[in-house]
Amino acid sequence: MHPGKTLIALGVILILAGLLLTWGGKIPFIGRLPGDIRIAKENFSIYFPLGTCILISVLVSLALYFFRR
Repeated sequence: MHPGKTLIALGVILILAGLLLTWGGKIPFIGRLPGDIRIAKENFSIYFPLGTCILISVLVSLALYFFRR
């Protein structure tokens, strides 16, 4: 892969990550997918978005696959 294409791919990924961080709370299913782990107790809470991470990984993998072709 040429350095120019690599920089473009990294730029697109950074833009998508920025958009997700900016508007991620407005997307209703992000953070509430099946497989997201949320444990809340009196003194602490733990949240691990496993289902959301898998979905984002699949979408990024598909985008990179189509970008390489």
